[in-house]
Amino acid sequence: MVRSPRVLAVGGAHIDRRGQVSGAYVPAASNPGTMREDVGGGVFNALRSTVRRGVSGSLLSVRGGDAAADTVSRAIAEAGIADLSAVFLDRTTPSYTALIDREGELLVGFADMALYELAFAKQIRRSRVREEIAAADAVLCDANLPSAALERLVSLAAGKPVFAIAISPAKVVRLTPVLGGLAVAFMNRREAVALAGLDDAASQKTVLDGLRSAGLDSAVVTAGGGPVLGFDRDGSFAVVPPPPRKVVDVTGAGDALAGATVAALLRGMPLRAALREGVAAATLAIESAGAVPDFTAATFAQALALVPEEQEMA
Repeated sequence: MVRSPRVLAVGGAHIDRRGQVSGAYVPAASNPGTMREDVGGGVFNALRSTVRRGVSGSLLSVRGGDAAADTVSRAIAEAGIADLSAVFLDRTTPSYTALIDREGELLVGFADMALYELAFAKQIRRSRVREEIAAADAVLCDANLPSAALERLVSLAAGKPVFAIAISPAKVVRLTPVLGGLAVAFMNRREAVALAGLDDAASQKTVLDGLRSAGLDSAVVTAGGGPVLGFDRDGSFAVVPPPPRKVVDVTGAGDALAGATVAALLRGMPLRAALREGVAAATLAIESAGAVPDFTAATFAQALALVPEEQEMA
């Protein structure tokens, strides 16, 4: 029997609250809507999609000693992921609250994640982390880690592929010291512009060139419903997402894209082909109420069949 690839994920796993306005959004006023709570986090969301595509996963995160921590722990176990996380009994479990409009687009996000700043650098120095990296085929991380922790993690990976998720325009710059050590970085356009130090009006080509100049050998840049851009040492390309059959919630679409793409890369696909699988997973996420799409092999294949082939960029 062929062993499935193994990924060690390091980063966010926390309470994820999403409030959706039921009518037209009115700023600075009370808006009727609904609130739902789930367990999210960039790296945890992505890892769940990676695992659903046949990869074995383990997760190193940090959480508090409150009831929210129990919720996070259960979600990790239910996803079939080995939990290596540290618990700080006197701290509050991190959380992210997103307010979205009735079309599912983000209005504002609020991150309460002080524990990540406090604890991740120390956790990366644990001897068990070195052992877990040695046993893994790849590392998946996110920019919830401070730069010092990211540098230590990439150093310990010692040549194994490290995939990174940008998280936000404010946090993506934390990746700057390790860009040359990343196999692929996943980000949206706003994060890419921030990382490359460009103006919001920069062209697609200028953004990709800026990321290369910053030190990346390979990256994926999403833009809402627009083309998903990618580049590697063989050139630049774009995958045009199919129109979603319905839009329920865009939260987590980028994480699903990253997770499914990583799974395909670990099966030996080139980035161009792997990214089509990522786009299929993102489409399923947009059509789902949860941040992580629930799919079978058959429903994934149906979504993938709707994704066009990549287009080379000049």
